[in-house]
Amino acid sequence: MTTTDPVIDARQFRNVLGSFCTGITVITTLDVAGEPIGFACQSFAALSLDPPLVLFCPTKESRSWAAIELNGKFCVNMLAEEQQPVCARFGSREPDKFAGIGWNTSEFGVPVLDDALATIQCTVDRVVDGGDHYIVIGRVQALSESSDSGRPLLFYRGQYTAIEPEKSTPAPWRADLEHFLTTTTLDTWL
Repeated sequence: MTTTDPVIDARQFRNVLGSFCTGITVITTLDVAGEPIGFACQSFAALSLDPPLVLFCPTKESRSWAAIELNGKFCVNMLAEEQQPVCARFGSREPDKFAGIGWNTSEFGVPVLDDALATIQCTVDRVVDGGDHYIVIGRVQALSESSDSGRPLLFYRGQYTAIEPEKSTPAPWRADLEHFLTTTTLDTWL
């Protein structure tokens, strides 16, 4: 007995998945000529604490992914709410996406965008086939976060959106975790 996959309408698939709010990142690297390259990416997630791993999913035709694959390292730049123009630029087909964008090359040798909420610098650990995308697993090499308490740039149903601070509430498990971390010593773990 053979089963066949159901036929899923691509537009409906996009609409339904658009109901999942995502943060927006810009994944960056240097190409073989040492020029910065990058793209806007919503398909980013934390994967593992031990070892520290993250993942992102570029399309198989992505020029930026090709450069990341050759370089072997990349930076995840988490965008702040006021960085909508940065997102638009890195989501475009503009040949020089870094024109007019503040950035610097980190000690690790990857482009880090100015004013990002946080950055995660990684080496490519492994790549898994994901249909018309790749699932790229990155091993975290360095982390940083902004000193200001900015809010993230979010995407929901095809539009930018924002957090309403007065409607934000801490998750109950976070309070339990904070209590555990402040009352447990390293000796207890060993």
